[in-house]
Amino acid sequence: MTSDKTQWVDLASRSLGAGVIYANDELFADRENLIKSGDPVFQPHTFGNKGQVMDGWETRRRRETGSDSAIVRLGCAGVVRQVVVDTSYFTGNYPPEVSVEACGAEGYPAPADLSTASWTTLVPRSAVAGDSRNEFEVVVEQRFTHVRLTIFPDGGVARLRVYGEPVPDPRLLPATIDLAALENGAVVTGCSNMFYSSPANLLRPGLARVMGDGWETARRRDDSNDWVAVRLACSGSVEVVELDTSHFVGNAPGWAALGYDGGDLLARTALQPDTRHRFAVAGGPVAEQVRLDVYPDGGMARLRVFGIPTPQARAVLADRFLRLLPEAQLAAVLGAAGLAQDEATRRAGARAGLEGLPDRAHEQFRLVRNNP
Repeated sequence: MTSDKTQWVDLASRSLGAGVIYANDELFADRENLIKSGDPVFQPHTFGNKGQVMDGWETRRRRETGSDSAIVRLGCAGVVRQVVVDTSYFTGNYPPEVSVEACGAEGYPAPADLSTASWTTLVPRSAVAGDSRNEFEVVVEQRFTHVRLTIFPDGGVARLRVYGEPVPDPRLLPATIDLAALENGAVVTGCSNMFYSSPANLLRPGLARVMGDGWETARRRDDSNDWVAVRLACSGSVEVVELDTSHFVGNAPGWAALGYDGGDLLARTALQPDTRHRFAVAGGPVAEQVRLDVYPDGGMARLRVFGIPTPQARAVLADRFLRLLPEAQLAAVLGAAGLAQDEATRRAGARAGLEGLPDRAHEQFRLVRNNP
């Protein structure tokens, strides 16, 4: 767990693969606007067939009691630390109250499948202000895959931000992973400068679409250089690193180096603009943290650190995953791993992790048991 808000990720961001899979009403403005990465915008006197065009989710005016709701499948399942219900530009048409719930589900359920899910309250029914970022701290220590926003009785919300810590499913991690991937749990722990854009962009999935999708520093006027430090998703034996300067043409660094907690993964090396550079790392050194130094300044689109998690690291990831699952999901996971239903239910109620699981269950989490 981290209390540093700068390390939290918007788990509900479209750029991480989140989707709004359900809304009971979206007559005035589309539900998908809730998870746009950018800040809301407003152009007055811009009208479509259904009225003023709003950059958010807006439902029709209710003429009966009730509420409206939307369900978001998180781009990264994880522990939620803060929810922001942003009502920017909704002034006479915002909902006076909202609530937010979450659930953990296996696979990729349809909205109808979630009607019987066990939902946990993250934000109880609470008053919100119009044209504001309404922030709510969350203290539920569980891993969730979906959130449900309910507005009372109707109205518009510009953005829903669900900040937290990604918790990867160890069953889905192949032998070699990107140890520096945000979705696997890597985080930026420090940087020298982020004048133009956040260094967290380096760890995002996929290729950068534009220059603004990467990390860019101000122009240096001294003899030093810029850097960013990353805590990897777990300790692992590094095989290949990638330094991607895509879209940085006149502002790419001239050189870069990648260090780790035991030395250098990549010595200072010349870079080309607008290029994905890949470098093999000899010897497979085991790293837990890396530091990217760029000389003297400039922009980088992505940082990739491909490696094999150590057996101990995989065990830690699996244990944390199990202990953070909601009880109903944990029972289902353990049942699928071969435990009898009564034992799976008992362990789920006790929030048990890896300890005491049989070998067949360890295989589900890609773990290797040491022979006695």
